[in-house]
Amino acid sequence: MIYTDYLNTPIGVITIRASMQGIIRVDFSAAENHTVHHSELTDRCKQQLHEYFSGKRRLFDLPLDQQGTPFQRTVWDNLIQIPFGQVVSYANIAEKINNKKAVRAVGAANGKNPIGIIVPCHRVIGSNGTLTGYAGGVDRKAWLLTHEGAKFKT
Repeated sequence: MIYTDYLNTPIGVITIRASMQGIIRVDFSAAENHTVHHSELTDRCKQQLHEYFSGKRRLFDLPLDQQGTPFQRTVWDNLIQIPFGQVVSYANIAEKINNKKAVRAVGAANGKNPIGIIVPCHRVIGSNGTLTGYAGGVDRKAWLLTHEGAKFKT
């Protein structure tokens, strides 16, 4: 069973999907009509995201049900370790997973992260300090980083 709910945020509507095991998706929604089938877990996720957007939460406390390759999951596990308000480069992540040559693969895994904001792929920027791509759009990435007080080049 997959549960789905939505949250209006300052940067658009977010879709939240959860299994019985944990959150499986948090991403920006383009859907006009929203069919809600919520659960206790999607309710908790909505509450924590609301607290994040209102400046009251820096860490999320939710079970995750990440679906990806072992490499992707390793990258995503490292994304969770990036502190609120800080940024790292793709090269930093590649180095941290002991594979300095995997910078592009890290970027690809980062781009496939299905649990945005909670698994903070928006905190990964280019080695030169500039913003790079973001599935939700670079404007949203800039908003999220500014919201967290992170420093980056425009």
